[in-house]
Amino acid sequence: MGKIILDAKGIIKSYKNGENKLKVLDGVNLSIDEGEIITVVGKSGSGKSTLLNILSTLDNADEGKIIIDGKNIERFSDVEISKFRNSSIGFVFQFHHLLPDFTVLENILMPAWIKQDNSKINKANTLLDTLQLMDIKDKFPLELSGGEKQRVAVLRALINGPKILFADEPTGNIDEKNALLLVDLFREINKDYKVTILLTTHNPDVAAIGEKTYELKSGMLKKRKEF
Repeated sequence: MGKIILDAKGIIKSYKNGENKLKVLDGVNLSIDEGEIITVVGKSGSGKSTLLNILSTLDNADEGKIIIDGKNIERFSDVEISKFRNSSIGFVFQFHHLLPDFTVLENILMPAWIKQDNSKINKANTLLDTLQLMDIKDKFPLELSGGEKQRVAVLRALINGPKILFADEPTGNIDEKNALLLVDLFREINKDYKVTILLTTHNPDVAAIGEKTYELKSGMLKKRKEF
């Protein structure tokens, strides 16, 4: 067992539904070792996105404890969380969210520019070259295919050297061929850049990338071998 990069215990999250409360997460526990690829499956509406948002500091749990890279994020101020998120966490969403008026290279560099870090252009070019995307670096998002947009979104998530990458249904809006290319990309960056990956999906072929796969059902998270 290696170093634990993420340790979540007793995560509870509910939403108001009229006079009632809908409990989406009911005491979720999850521990991830550094360098692992973990996948979470579950039906639409099961709470996969809610779980990922909470674990990645984009949302707050009602109860529970989350430690990322040895840091108890509950003790952070909003400013500290924002700084930690931008330096240590990468995000890939179902929708690529590329900025249409910026080139591929500029979109990849955007998280570094937000940190007022102008030193990452060589890293951006290296990422593009390593992943054979140099030919699109000066194109704008409207000139790209859906698969290309999503691969660019992955490179953008890597530019600040995150400890862990959260990917929420990253293949949800691309065809099967591009989905498999994206899976290969995740494998490559996990191997080459030692980035831990937590990925949610409803696609069993994509879920197979995980060294461990969990199912989220009725607010509970269980290893696949348990059901």
